[in-house]
Amino acid sequence: MIAGLLPTEIPSPPESVWYLGPLPLRAYSLAIMLGIVAAIWITTRRWVERRGHPDTVLEISFWAVPFGIVGGRIYHVISSPDAYFGPDGDVSQAFRVWEGGLGIWGAIAFGAVGAWIGARRAGVRLATFADAAAPGILVAQAIGRLGNWFNQELFGSPTTLPWGLRIDPDAPTFPDGTAPETLFHPTFLYELLWNLAAAAVIVWLDRRRRWGHGRVFWAYVFAYTVGRLWIELLRIDPAETVLGLRLNVWTAILVGAFALAAFVVVGRRHPVREASPALHPDAADAADAAGTADADADTDVDAEVDADAEVDAEADAEADAGAGADAHPGVTDGSPGDPGEEPRGARRRRSRAADPGR
Repeated sequence: MIAGLLPTEIPSPPESVWYLGPLPLRAYSLAIMLGIVAAIWITTRRWVERRGHPDTVLEISFWAVPFGIVGGRIYHVISSPDAYFGPDGDVSQAFRVWEGGLGIWGAIAFGAVGAWIGARRAGVRLATFADAAAPGILVAQAIGRLGNWFNQELFGSPTTLPWGLRIDPDAPTFPDGTAPETLFHPTFLYELLWNLAAAAVIVWLDRRRRWGHGRVFWAYVFAYTVGRLWIELLRIDPAETVLGLRLNVWTAILVGAFALAAFVVVGRRHPVREASPALHPDAADAADAAGTADADADTDVDAEVDADAEVDAEADAEADAGAGADAHPGVTDGSPGDPGEEPRGARRRRSRAADPGR
């Protein structure tokens, strides 16, 4: 009975494009955009926790996101050239990013260049920004894999597991010579869950260990490559091979090894998180101090003006009282109404006029 309640397969969405009048809305593009929004939101929260200004995230993202999309597309075209430059290929397809095909390795590499440009312009450390962005990038990658599900692409080898993925036999991605009822490993789902779990673990470790100087970013790269390695070995879509292994397998091995080494070396050199995300902390602190001093000076000036206003009000009140005393001749002996005695308010005003620095 329990077995009958378990799912026997994962269906693929029947459509991946919807039309709003003449405007096509593609699931792949929507997944990428939703992932970018999620990454920026998560990065902003983590950046503020590292004493950064929230607007800086958008400034850097303005450079990192376009660079990442271009880099991801370049890597995809290079690693899968037959679809574009092969005998039956179409070169124009290389520019249709919205139809799918972004290589994460190129996206990270080019995106890092864009982030470096944005960080330099904002006067902040690239390593600190990368640490803040790493978990958000993993979440963005997880969301982006939903686009592959809608496109019915990048699935794994045939399987009889109850969560096997159903692919439309008429889809262009369905393997030739395969029985129509065949189910496949849902590698999109494997990577989605792996990325979300890795993001949660990295955030937890970062809060406990207070990693800095890029260690969170290198932990992200290592965690992702470990997952990508075993998931890539399940995939059967066409790809370039080197020494019998898919190109992405070799990339995962090499990049993962480098990330692990970088994580260890940076940890030894910088065991403590940096105190400020500013590229030049001393200059930033001096600017903050100058701003605080200016604010204090403005406060002192406002207080002095308020004090002078109170003195003027007292003087006016004494003058009014003196005028009332003149109307009664019996008032003498140096009182404010005595014509031989100068009112105190007038003396204060004359004193201020003689001391212009007051």
